[in-house]
Amino acid sequence: MSIPNVTLNNGVQMPALGFGVFQTPPEQTITAVGAALSTGYRHIDTAAAYGNEREVGEAVRRSGLARDEVFLETKVWITDYGYDETLHAFDKSAGKLGVEQIDLLILHQALPGEFELTTQAYKALEKLLADGRVRAIGVSNFMPGHLDRLFARTEIVPAVNQIEVHPYFRQPEVLQYDSANGILNQAWSPIGGITFYRDGSEGSTLEDPVIRGIASAHGRTPAQVMLRWHLQQGRQAIPKSVTPSRITENFDVFGFELTTEELAAIDALDTGVRGGPEPAAITRENFGAEIPEA
Repeated sequence: MSIPNVTLNNGVQMPALGFGVFQTPPEQTITAVGAALSTGYRHIDTAAAYGNEREVGEAVRRSGLARDEVFLETKVWITDYGYDETLHAFDKSAGKLGVEQIDLLILHQALPGEFELTTQAYKALEKLLADGRVRAIGVSNFMPGHLDRLFARTEIVPAVNQIEVHPYFRQPEVLQYDSANGILNQAWSPIGGITFYRDGSEGSTLEDPVIRGIASAHGRTPAQVMLRWHLQQGRQAIPKSVTPSRITENFDVFGFELTTEELAAIDALDTGVRGGPEPAAITRENFGAEIPEA
């Protein structure tokens, strides 16, 4: 089975479903990415801050796939923001991945209190795009206000905005803003992999009775239903796992379709409770981490 592509706002084609390696230890990354590529995934999402770019690159090389068959995405961490610093961040990431060109390079967070650094980092991405060293550029965890500020200072609209989206935290205002501006919404934690709170109690989207009921009606798993929900609503999703059976399960989401009523029922589960850090609270003092050269 091959994954259909989505077209970014600069015409670049990207698989509609990717494979993520957030919090995957380096020693497990080669095996997990290898399993994903064997299953049929052709988009791998990593980040400088994950500490496993080198292992992602090694897994791609071991797969035997041609470089142009695998779409590689990575992220610049806030410690490396600034024009020259971000150009160097590309060199660090490309060196660890073992590639000359990165398919999609994005800024990992906005720095609201030091937005000039964010702006200069994005201008460096524009330079890398113009030079052909990356094929597309974007952002992650940017809210509409951050994007408004970015648009006023830069030339190129981001191709993607990678944000937390799952049934318990939908961020509809961000989704609508991005779509209206030609930015593809890319969902991290697409099946709510963190433990979330619903109705005042601790719980998981995987155990939600609404999602389980829809899954049962289709002979599918809750994870497959949630990934299908993203795809049918026009989002790209990047599930992660280190378990081969789950990697295969998450890939098998193209042989069924949810009804309009089922999509609406999943939408209605939104609690508005964020699982990741609050974008407005990101500072280098609180979240800074040095990204090693090698």
